[in-house]
Amino acid sequence: MTTHAEIVSTLTARWPEQRIGPGLARVAALVELLGEPQRGYPVIQIAGTNGKGSTALMIEALLRAAGLRVGRFSSPHLVDLTERIAIDGEPLSAEAFDALYADVLPLVEMVDAHAIDGIPMTFFEVMTGLAYEAFAQAPVDVAIVEVGLGGVTDATNVADADVAVLCPIDLDHTHLLGTTPEQIAREKAGIIKPGGIAVSAEQRPDVLAVLAERCAAAGVRLLVEGRDFSLIERSAAVGGQVLRLDTADGPVGDLFLPVFGAHMAANAALAVAAVEAFLGGRALAADVLAEGFAHVEAPARLEVVRRSPAVVLDTAHNPHGVAATLAGAEEAFGFAPLIAVVGMMADKDVRGVLELVEEFAQSVVCTQVASTTRGLPAAELAETASEVFGADRVHVRAGLPEALELAVGLADDAGAGAGVLVLGSVILAGETRALLVRPDATITPHEDDDA
Repeated sequence: MTTHAEIVSTLTARWPEQRIGPGLARVAALVELLGEPQRGYPVIQIAGTNGKGSTALMIEALLRAAGLRVGRFSSPHLVDLTERIAIDGEPLSAEAFDALYADVLPLVEMVDAHAIDGIPMTFFEVMTGLAYEAFAQAPVDVAIVEVGLGGVTDATNVADADVAVLCPIDLDHTHLLGTTPEQIAREKAGIIKPGGIAVSAEQRPDVLAVLAERCAAAGVRLLVEGRDFSLIERSAAVGGQVLRLDTADGPVGDLFLPVFGAHMAANAALAVAAVEAFLGGRALAADVLAEGFAHVEAPARLEVVRRSPAVVLDTAHNPHGVAATLAGAEEAFGFAPLIAVVGMMADKDVRGVLELVEEFAQSVVCTQVASTTRGLPAAELAETASEVFGADRVHVRAGLPEALELAVGLADDAGAGAGVLVLGSVILAGETRALLVRPDATITPHEDDDA
């Protein structure tokens, strides 16, 4: 009998996510063989540069508080690839995942046999098909689907979104999506389909123009933060923040959100607007909003994973995301001094990230991820860090356990008020969680591009 570990190994050996398989033909062929499961329930699809995962979690929490059964497909995973497919707020168990895979594998092999565009199905295409089938089998009332990369040709786009949610769009994956925010926006706007509705976070003017153009062409209404909905105010609170939001029924206040940062508050406003759009413009009751937000859990989003001294973990991996994370960490924790642990992928804007970190951190410990071949070696990261920080503020520990041990020691030596912030890669965040939060877990190897 094939074990879960063997199934995971077989899946992750497929064409990896950072090498985008051209077109939608393979995943379209799979879902056709499955009977088009993605047509069996409404879909809320989420694209953008940063904030997709946390916005998806908030939408899920609000819909569940409203009494709906919800499926959520997300990427990349932190520790185990089963995290990507969740039903009723819980990832599929290994047993359920393995049974689903066994059901779908013969159809995957049929698509593989045709080698459309010269390649078999990619890892992400198979995972997308598994998610859509899992949601149909459940069945769910609504599926929340996070785009893997881009939009137009992302495998998830074989579904037609009832609500297309656009998180903030900025520069990332420029080797694949375009070198300007406008070009990237055109790719991500591909999730906007006729018959749906689009809901967008606050965007740059050139990005918003692209989204408006796409909506006009598709005959779709566009709701925009600041014009159609908004975060009215927020205040820091123990364990999170308190929000006042402009909703379909007017302002609602005293909403406790148990995560940190202005960017998370903005994501909450976007999530509410997306859910209200899904409900046809009907407002969520204040008690549903309160219950939904109270149950939001966002692993590795300014998550405290150790105390005395505090170690905080975040998935931020590009300048736009890192700037938001650093501001959130400063507001929520005010570490004095801050010790940063950074590990990054080789294809990211390493200098741009380090220049932002340098403004907040007294020193940086450069490390590297172990569960992918795409990680930037710690020594190379340290070379750039030395140019940004000065060599006397830079430490190097290639192994993450050693890097965390050193950072905690530096914070201990600095005394009360010091803290550690780990950031730079989704994969680094997953490996840190596996060490400090889930020590019994075996991390699934990563080859994700959005890391």
